[in-house]
Amino acid sequence: MAKQGMITLLLLSAVLVADVRGDAAATPTTICSVSVSELVECLPAITGKSPKWPSKGCCSVMRKADMNCLCKYKSDFSKFGVDPAKAMALPEKCAIKLPRACKQ
Repeated sequence: MAKQGMITLLLLSAVLVADVRGDAAATPTTICSVSVSELVECLPAITGKSPKWPSKGCCSVMRKADMNCLCKYKSDFSKFGVDPAKAMALPEKCAIKLPRACKQ
């Protein structure tokens, strides 16, 4: 994994973990029902100018994730160099429907 991608993931993870929204699913090792180490699988699909198509492993992680929870963090992605549109397109690329509120 590229150094920039790893830094992006670590920073994003830190913000999500430190978020004061009171989300019970967010702990130092888990964000929205998936572990931070699992989320690494999806990093190539949301970073760079031409992100790769999500891997089967990434889509497996997305199927386990709490989509409503992830939607709360949509605006935080850009703070760490991740295009929110690319991040929010990921579930649909994995044939997962986003909650209506997440598409707004």
